[in-house]
Amino acid sequence: MTQAAAPRESLLLNLVCNIAAPSLILTKFSGAGSLGPTWGMAVALAFPLSYGIYDLIRRRKTNFFSIVGILSVLLTGALNQVQADPFWFAVKEAAIPTLFGVAVILSSGSQRPLVRELLWNEQVIDTARVDAVLTERNLHPEFKKLMVGATRGLAGSFLLSAVLNYALARYILVSEPGTEAFNAELGRMNLLSWPVIVVPNLIVTMYVLWRLFRGLTQLTGMPLEEIFHAQRKG
Repeated sequence: MTQAAAPRESLLLNLVCNIAAPSLILTKFSGAGSLGPTWGMAVALAFPLSYGIYDLIRRRKTNFFSIVGILSVLLTGALNQVQADPFWFAVKEAAIPTLFGVAVILSSGSQRPLVRELLWNEQVIDTARVDAVLTERNLHPEFKKLMVGATRGLAGSFLLSAVLNYALARYILVSEPGTEAFNAELGRMNLLSWPVIVVPNLIVTMYVLWRLFRGLTQLTGMPLEEIFHAQRKG
């Protein structure tokens, strides 16, 4: 009996809870005439924290990235609470993707490498069919080389994200934590993270995927429509 697939993540809800709502609260509702800096920060962080917990419960899929994402939100709140120097916020912003990159590399020799979880999704790719072809043609060593290349590329994308995260935080965060000005800067950084960080990271990840699937089609002779699950009508 096959296990039911976990519900797909809502991209719109993700954007609202992790980007739109926190940025709006930090930039527009953290003044003395509304929530104030302390409550503004608390309410803003409550959105991504609540979404992370909700998504874990809804999809019943605990993974390294989800846990670290929730811890990242809590760490931001803790740094703000102790009014740490903005430098440490920048370090935190760089440390999270660096941790992801290191985890991708270290897990490559384990039973559940993270690169497979991120790029080799069984709900999208017909992994059983691909594995059968690889076994029939004795191509698993060559496939392993492809996955090593994908692992390095994915780790590189996280390193790029770490550098961009640090640079963006150092450029924008200049005020004292616990102030309205700092909240507004944090909200602005949250908004700018998409064009400055997410887009370049996405481009690198798409290139890694392109190289992986191009290598796989050349290796097995399977067209892409056979590698991916056929779309079922209804």
